[in-house]
Amino acid sequence: MNKFISYRDITKKFSGQAGEITALDKFNFEVEKHEFIVIVGPSGCGKSTLLSLTAGFMFPSGGALTVDGKTIKGPGPDRTVVFQDFSLFPWKTVEENISFGLRINGMAAAERRQQTQLSIEMIGLKGFERHYPDQLSGGMKQRVAIARAFVMRPRVLLMDEPFAALDAMNRTLMQEELVRIWSEDKPTVLFITHSVEEAIYLADRIIIMTRRPGRIKQLIDINAVCGDHPHWRHGPLDDAMTNATFQKLRHQVWNLVKEEIDRG
Repeated sequence: MNKFISYRDITKKFSGQAGEITALDKFNFEVEKHEFIVIVGPSGCGKSTLLSLTAGFMFPSGGALTVDGKTIKGPGPDRTVVFQDFSLFPWKTVEENISFGLRINGMAAAERRQQTQLSIEMIGLKGFERHYPDQLSGGMKQRVAIARAFVMRPRVLLMDEPFAALDAMNRTLMQEELVRIWSEDKPTVLFITHSVEEAIYLADRIIIMTRRPGRIKQLIDINAVCGDHPHWRHGPLDDAMTNATFQKLRHQVWNLVKEEIDRG
């Protein structure tokens, strides 16, 4: 296994008025390069904390976290984050939002325009370059957020429930669109969701977390389950959900998560 991201005995504690809270406790995991990892678990189990640590927004209380053998010392252009709430600049156009990171990183204007236009076409936003976020639907805003992340050509893409705010139809469309876009460059992805179906559809492997303090309860290798058959994410979600193996996994993952919810 190509150990691209390594979590070794990761512990994260927070102090507050109620005392010390342990969000993650001796979390151990290795992520392969280009792998699509999906994390599920009950609310408060440390999923978002794990993403924040990987992004470099905070640091572990104990343990070692490395990307490509190097300790994370803060945020960097090799790791980009897509949040649930889109996090777009309301005063900037679609084009300006997508090109923002490139400009901050000092890319020349001509190349920046070219890369931005390629991303706009790839994500299906051609014709909306001059629109502002308040002129877009929720699904289109999330397309802008994803284009802004992918235009940076990150080695690691961190996605924190990116489709949770979308209606069911747009959510399905964006799941399928994400697979199409990810398949081009295949950045390493860590993706958080509360949707069991979304996890099984997208993941190479699924991490199921315990309730706080967060540890790994179980790993499910979707590639191994698919075996010699193509991964079902390369077809429509509706087709995948009619697959008997998909449904069996859905039942298994949901029961594992529910066990942790009931423990509360």
